[in-house]
Amino acid sequence: MRNTDKNLGRLIKPNMLARGDTIAVISPSWGCAGAPRVRWQYRLGVQRLEELGLNVVAAPNALRGTKYLHDNPQARAEDFLWAFENNAVKAIIANIGGSDSVRLLPFLSAKTVCENPKIFCGYSDVMTLHLYCRRAGLSTFYGDNLLTTVAEAQGWHEYSRASFKKTFFSDKPIGGILPSKDWSYEPNNHTNPNYVRGYIPNGGYMLVQGSGRIRGALFGGHGALCEYDEDLEIFPRKEDFKDSIFFFEDIPEVMSPDYIADFFDWLGKRGLLQQINGIVIGKMRSKESFEPYAERVREVVSGKYGLTDMPIIYGLNFGHASPICVLPYGAEAELDADKLRFTISESGVVS
Repeated sequence: MRNTDKNLGRLIKPNMLARGDTIAVISPSWGCAGAPRVRWQYRLGVQRLEELGLNVVAAPNALRGTKYLHDNPQARAEDFLWAFENNAVKAIIANIGGSDSVRLLPFLSAKTVCENPKIFCGYSDVMTLHLYCRRAGLSTFYGDNLLTTVAEAQGWHEYSRASFKKTFFSDKPIGGILPSKDWSYEPNNHTNPNYVRGYIPNGGYMLVQGSGRIRGALFGGHGALCEYDEDLEIFPRKEDFKDSIFFFEDIPEVMSPDYIADFFDWLGKRGLLQQINGIVIGKMRSKESFEPYAERVREVVSGKYGLTDMPIIYGLNFGHASPICVLPYGAEAELDADKLRFTISESGVVS
């Protein structure tokens, strides 16, 4: 049922979860989950995973605190490999993103990853490890971090929770990804158990450009794709983008019309944009219209590179906004620009 020949372009799918399975928690990017003021949120996230019937274990170094984990990237890498090598562990979730996972790369083992395929989930800076797993041949998941979605103080948003369950506890096709009823881009607060994030009604998906219906394998992440050193194994290649549906989002602190235009221009200059079948863009800035962003995207994609037929929609719930859906790297998806529909056509896991 699995394909381990990476030359065929298909990634290995991990096994699905069942009640009673063990999920390991790691801190590959930032060690704040171990800080005394944040432990309440870590415990809350563990409780919510346990409510799904999962047994939760922390990797040996995951809660050793911010300073230790910053100073010891090898310890963070050891946790990553420990979770893959541990036969009792069926899935792995990152505590939180950050900005430091690239320092793990010299200490990792692709052999360990591809010989022990299992669910690995997280977003933001965790993208570095998704790209690493992709090189090893494993399909991973741009989805929940423990602290920033599962352990949100006012509750794990039902939209996020439902996507987590549907993606990881079923080997059926994931199906249509509908817009959430409400959403927020307000920052998280990891030290205040009484913090209430403000949500606003969701206006649904917006057509940026294009028409028709296309299919492609899911690939993407955030704007740091263009910031890796070119000599790194994870640096983006044309084959990563070929015939893909590219998903893109980023943090509100950096996102601007110029930022998104510069990013897509970078893709175009490297010949990567031309490989893509279609694009889905995540939620950005709760109180701003996306139209100024859309205009800049069209200037680059259609105006500069002549890709006028490429379907692009805005407003998918994933990444740094809340709530989020889970996106499996390499899974086939369908984008219908005319009907503003996005569908993941296959499962993310196997039985």
